[in-house]
Amino acid sequence: MRPPATTVKEEQRTRKHTRTVLLGDLPIGGEAPVRVQSMTTTDTRDVESTIAQIKALEDAGCEVARVAVPDRESALVLHRIKEGISTPLIADIHFDYRLALKAIEEGVDGIRINPGNMKADRVREVVSAAKDSPVVIRLGVNSGSLEKDILSKHGGPTAAALVESALRSVRFIEDLGFDRLKVSLKSSHVPTMVAAYRGLAEKTDYPLHLGVTEAGTLLRAAIKSAAGIGSLLIDGIGDTIRVSITGDPVQEIPVAFGILRALDIRRVGPDIISCPTCGRCEIDLPSLVDEFERHMTGVSADIKIALMGCVVNGPGEASEADIGIAGGRGEGLLFKKGKIVRKLKETEFLSVLLEETRKLIAERERGE
Repeated sequence: MRPPATTVKEEQRTRKHTRTVLLGDLPIGGEAPVRVQSMTTTDTRDVESTIAQIKALEDAGCEVARVAVPDRESALVLHRIKEGISTPLIADIHFDYRLALKAIEEGVDGIRINPGNMKADRVREVVSAAKDSPVVIRLGVNSGSLEKDILSKHGGPTAAALVESALRSVRFIEDLGFDRLKVSLKSSHVPTMVAAYRGLAEKTDYPLHLGVTEAGTLLRAAIKSAAGIGSLLIDGIGDTIRVSITGDPVQEIPVAFGILRALDIRRVGPDIISCPTCGRCEIDLPSLVDEFERHMTGVSADIKIALMGCVVNGPGEASEADIGIAGGRGEGLLFKKGKIVRKLKETEFLSVLLEETRKLIAERERGE
């Protein structure tokens, strides 16, 4: 299920204006919310597995899905994958321009190419085919595959090198009369990535896709992405984001929305407040939070839940949430919309929280 296009009034953050492009029927850039996307890890030729993984991503809130297209066999099944999913489909192409041509023919919504590993005359053919379709082209510049002359000029894959490579490709494609573009500048080095996007944002108004490439496993990827993507979003830069995590891509979605929520950019899914615990905590708060978060997977409703372990900050935080618990010795107080409604035994915490949360979501869906 696609998350609601919830945005928040931004008092300190002014988003850089970019052009709007359409991925299928999904607007990217301009006034559209910052979108969350991911990429499958399945063998694209395995249509059933690929569709199943994309559906799992959709259930988690993913709004754009990208698949690898390493050979002709994987290109030939793209129309079948597209028919089985709800999100716009992007084909990830490297080296072989014929795969890009076939992907366009198969009806994908977007293609990602890296001009650094495709000859200019081949890029020209891809752009020519894209002109006759609604497809969007993402220029994915990567620090690992920059043009040799640019690497030599800058002495390596610096931020300035990434920006020069991107602008070279943008101008080349614009000269061919095509402007349905998104741009990304990927580096596994966070300061380089941030500096590159800041530099590019000053020189173009095309939508920008943000990400720290090869970020690692869940914890490392979350840290690097929060630092890199978050820094840019605070600057008002970025129209789509991906948190790249080694392993199951479904893990990427809550981290991405967590970054957006932490910055008050999009309020999608529960905002779960929980204290770090200390010697005053006399309930098993970590287990409660873990279980509650697990039950909230895929929930897109904007609700605030406070799970607090003691009476120091607990009542205050709980009273400011839609639903909250402030714990004591084996028991706690249940708060709803700022008011204490009942005392609970610790054994009741999870079941009551889930019941009250479901009630609140249902009330909001009915407009109460």
